[in-house]
Amino acid sequence: MKIAVIVLGAFFLAGCNTAPQPVANGNSAPVAQNSSEHDKTVIAHTTENRIAPMSSSDQTTGAKTKWTQSGDPIDTRSLDAAIADATKMKVTGPDTELSKNQALAEAYFKRATALTEAHQYASALGDYRRTLKYDPDNAGAKTWVEQIISIYDSMGRESPPEGQEPPPLPYKGAK
Repeated sequence: MKIAVIVLGAFFLAGCNTAPQPVANGNSAPVAQNSSEHDKTVIAHTTENRIAPMSSSDQTTGAKTKWTQSGDPIDTRSLDAAIADATKMKVTGPDTELSKNQALAEAYFKRATALTEAHQYASALGDYRRTLKYDPDNAGAKTWVEQIISIYDSMGRESPPEGQEPPPLPYKGAK
């Protein structure tokens, strides 16, 4: 008799814990339960489910809002050191001007890539532009400059003007 009560109780509890799953609409993607989980699954540069903050006057005139720096702070010390070394080599190195420029362009491009992965688009934009200063034919840097500017445009924000991009966010060490 005890076993029958225990088995029936287990079935009752199991039945109470299974709520019907919502039926997915064929026209929409499943939505995560909380926004942080959803943000992790959205491609970093999309504006899905996000609305650019615009004042009522901006909405009527179509004016862009000021850009802001955001993203995840990362440790760029080794990348900064590579840029410093390439800069020093450009001044004192025995190689040709072309190879000196190439080394500096590569160093800026590596840091720009790391900043892009950390969602620090304003800072990355500056490094991609510096890459193009030293290597005007760098297709990757050209593509990223265009893409980052189009992301700002799609959010209704002004991209940082050339030469006014912010430095990378300060890194405070591992948490």
